[in-house]
Amino acid sequence: MRQHGEIRNLFDEVERTTGAERQDAFRRLVRLLAVHETAEEEIVHPVARRAFDGGERMVEDRLREEKQAKEKLSRLDEMGSEDPEFLPVLLQLRTEVMEHARSEERYEFAQLRRRTDPRQLATMANAVKAAEALAPTHPHPGVETAAKNVALGPMAAMIDRTRDTVRKAMGKDG
Repeated sequence: MRQHGEIRNLFDEVERTTGAERQDAFRRLVRLLAVHETAEEEIVHPVARRAFDGGERMVEDRLREEKQAKEKLSRLDEMGSEDPEFLPVLLQLRTEVMEHARSEERYEFAQLRRRTDPRQLATMANAVKAAEALAPTHPHPGVETAAKNVALGPMAAMIDRTRDTVRKAMGKDG
């Protein structure tokens, strides 16, 4: 939930800045969203599927939202922050991401807290941190399940992190 606050703050920063500052804030937003969603897909959603009645349907709804957000985020990433369409698409994405976060907090996370042993929640928190450390840094639409993340995530993460390093070395935003 703390990261949901960080995501809101980064959206604010992207919206209120321009030029290189906007591009830098957007790159940080892309990275946080990609890493955050991957960790949820690998750790949180699989537990929620089994933890309570309706968990399967709730997770499927969140995964559909995540796929749509990744598609829009990829589109924004490709167009760049100076494109005239960037800000309108970003504002749409922000609305969708914030609705998604509210749904997770209100329904999925609340149910997990009620129905999951505190030790398991602590274990999940550690697993989320580990998953984030290995997650891709850019959105990959179509990779919204734990199985797909485990199968494709390490290669995507390596490619993303290599691309980020090369961009940075060339003086471009990462």
